Amino acid sequence: MAKVVSGLIKLQIKGGAANPAPPIGPALGSKGVNIMEFCKQFNAKTQDRAGKVLPVIITVYNDKSFDFIVKTPPVAIQLLEVTKQKLGSAEPNRKKIASVTKEQVRKIAQEKMPDLNCFTIESAMSMVEGTAKSMGITVK
Repeated sequence: MAKVVSGLIKLQIKGGAANPAPPIGPALGSKGVNIMEFCKQFNAKTQDRAGKVLPVIITVYNDKSFDFIVKTPPVAIQLLEVTKQKLGSAEPNRKKIASVTKEQVRKIAQEKMPDLNCFTIESAMSMVEGTAKSMGITVK
């Protein structure tokens, strides 16, 4: 018999750095999930991507068990890593903070492709370029 899903939890956690402190503890505790068990499993699964911000979707079942899916880092985070910036521009239409090449955009799009709702690399690149534009990053 299939398990009954009691809830979904979406979080962004640094790889290999999950701990019971907020925001993880309260989010999982409210659903009755064993927080330490999740932290151990998440840290073991994301050890190779330590320090990167990773979105995770946790499916909680009625018997308090859980499954989780780790996604690729958000495009905005990847763009900030490539440009070595801390934040995007406060006024992206007026103040440009950095620039990226088409090749860097292609690399980010290829890495993010499994999580995007598109079928071609060109459309994925268009999505990445849109995110870059909204952050004040020009694409050359």
